[in-house]
Amino acid sequence: MTAGPRPGAVRIVVIGGGIAGLAAAHALAGRAEVTVVEASDRVGGKLRTGPVPDLGPVGPDGRELLIEEGAESFLARVPDAGRLARAVGLGHDIVHPATSAASLWIGGRLRPVPARTLLGVPTDLLALISSRVVSPLGLARMAADAVLPRTMLAADPTVGGYVGARVGRQIVDRLVDPLLGGVYAGRADRLSLYATVPQLVPIVAEDRSLLLGARRVRARTGPAASAAAPVFGALRSGMSAFAARVADESGARIRLSSAARSLRPTAAGGWDVVIASDGGEDVVLEADGVVLAVPAAAARRLLTPHAPYAASLLADIPYASTALVTLIYRNAPTPPGSGVLVPATEGAAIKAATFLSAKWPHLTAGTGLTAVRASVGRAGETAQLERPDVELAGVAAAEVAAIAGFTARPLAWRVSRWVDGLPQYLPGHLGRVEGFRRSLPAALAVAGAAYDGVGIPACIRSGETAAEAVFDSSSAALAAR
Repeated sequence: MTAGPRPGAVRIVVIGGGIAGLAAAHALAGRAEVTVVEASDRVGGKLRTGPVPDLGPVGPDGRELLIEEGAESFLARVPDAGRLARAVGLGHDIVHPATSAASLWIGGRLRPVPARTLLGVPTDLLALISSRVVSPLGLARMAADAVLPRTMLAADPTVGGYVGARVGRQIVDRLVDPLLGGVYAGRADRLSLYATVPQLVPIVAEDRSLLLGARRVRARTGPAASAAAPVFGALRSGMSAFAARVADESGARIRLSSAARSLRPTAAGGWDVVIASDGGEDVVLEADGVVLAVPAAAARRLLTPHAPYAASLLADIPYASTALVTLIYRNAPTPPGSGVLVPATEGAAIKAATFLSAKWPHLTAGTGLTAVRASVGRAGETAQLERPDVELAGVAAAEVAAIAGFTARPLAWRVSRWVDGLPQYLPGHLGRVEGFRRSLPAALAVAGAAYDGVGIPACIRSGETAAEAVFDSSSAALAAR
């Protein structure tokens, strides 16, 4: 554990014990007196690892089969998550996928995701043709990008609007939309181009042709990226263990089952944080600064009395709900690759299935089991999520069987629901976030997926940035007294 802060140190309260809040606490280790306030009975937020019910011990060692219920991995080419894992002594625990190949389920058949795409935008025509993901008519429409005049765009176009205007709807529906759905649970026709796929922004500004621009961008970044570490990483001991280790190494006081009820500014320029503990009595924590690492709705509730304009901007960040269905089989070989994406146009309940045993062999090694995780839920589509767990698991198992060719029923299953789990970055998101942060009161900052990115590295970076901002402003205020 990190050494404690010096006497008289700045007092910081972090509201929210997800990875963004824990990263903020860890960034302040040894410099501030930090308290993390978490409403649930555990840290980690959407980082949660747990056993599959009714499965029991597995393998010769009698261990439990622990499967991620939320985020299963992080982008390894973005350094923040790996850096933090190494900082807390888990560098040896980082693992990478055994395979990164993936397929698309189109027309009742598995087709490989074309090689060398840039977020679904093709840069290799031969790879696209050989994949047979796009029809001859779709290929002809895509080729029109070479002769079409420059597309006139809105101030912040949607991803689907821009890509569709250049290369046609099939590229959007069969490549771009499934990829975005896997990350944001959102639809390409609603998500902000600038906020969700910044890799395409230079093309919008510099190129008339999307395809030629994508090829140029990929040529500039692809070789360097391919020479680096694999694209994704995970922790062998699980994401829950990662969160717990960050919490422990931060040296912060962790208050679980303690929901923040309100904030009150103090005469000294700090904040009183009023929390409801599991004992039922309100507790007041005195703070020189506060980091709000909670979803937008919770941050809005706490901010409205003190910064109504800033709080109102958070109302424009909607969320999508999802469910993850874990299915366990006995010796069921999966198709090649790490999994399959299912375009919304296929009309299936699931939007993706990950072949966990193939992607992360350490999970089921020596057990004779096969683990598959199906994802359900797209923004604005809630009918499937209204099914009870047993029914949703049955629907997911039937669709996985059709895709993977399974004939046996699963031995066990688990449904993990994330209500309002993923923020949707609609057009104008970056401007709203910028205006929101400018309107925040002193000695207060926000962090988390609602603002700067939904992946684990983005949340870690967001938490660390918020911690530095609050520490600097609180330290300056204390020095001026």
